[in-house]
Amino acid sequence: MNLDGAVVVITGAGSGIGAAMARRFAADGATVVVNDLDPVAAHHVAHEIGGRAFAGDASDADFAERLVAFAWGSLGRLDLFCANAGVPTAGTEAAPAADWDRAWRVNVLAHVHAARAALPRWLERERGRFLVTASAAGLLTMLGSAPYSVTKHAAVGFAEWLRVTYAHRGIVVQALCPQGVRTPMLSGTGPVGEMLLGQDAIGADEVAERVREALTGDRFLILPHPEVAGFYAGRAADPERWLGAMNRLQRKAEQAHPVPRQRTGDGVTS
Repeated sequence: MNLDGAVVVITGAGSGIGAAMARRFAADGATVVVNDLDPVAAHHVAHEIGGRAFAGDASDADFAERLVAFAWGSLGRLDLFCANAGVPTAGTEAAPAADWDRAWRVNVLAHVHAARAALPRWLERERGRFLVTASAAGLLTMLGSAPYSVTKHAAVGFAEWLRVTYAHRGIVVQALCPQGVRTPMLSGTGPVGEMLLGQDAIGADEVAERVREALTGDRFLILPHPEVAGFYAGRAADPERWLGAMNRLQRKAEQAHPVPRQRTGDGVTS
């Protein structure tokens, strides 16, 4: 994909990986529509890169339709949609129902709504590219974050489904699966996330550069941390060994940061 002259929409682009991608793509000549739930952040990044701001909730189906229509109506086309918005929801199975619902809406349904809005025009043109920002947690797991792990697995699953369904019709689907990245989302994973991911965390600009490189081809998985490929292969080849190793990490995390007992909605303590 040649970014020079391309029209790109990026959700969750007011900060973190989304903002880094917006800056990198604009530097290569793309016109970027910067979406974020925070209108101030969206307008700040758009002003910085000479793009267009379109603030709003990417997890809302009607808004996703308006976002795609804005790109087509004001810029004449849409070449790349980066479904990047996400929330780092921590907790076990006992996390509040509202947290599970928010993770599902933002980490999964936002991608579904975006694809539903963009695909009809792309299929008519027989050309389009859809980038899902998932996480290494979607290929592996994230200790201490059940809603995040489950919904990021679903995000990868949806991206896979799109790829196998539409690849022969000119639609390129890719899944970005970084491990630790120095963004506000990493701090939202708490002390366990910092312990597991902080040491090898990379900057958002480096992630954006890896994405730019991946856009020149069409490989499905974009792995800014190359070691994730080995972990993913090991998980598939020997699930019992991998699960055992992850449980040892869980025990180590609990020793360093004792897990408080949680009370579920029905009053049962877990």
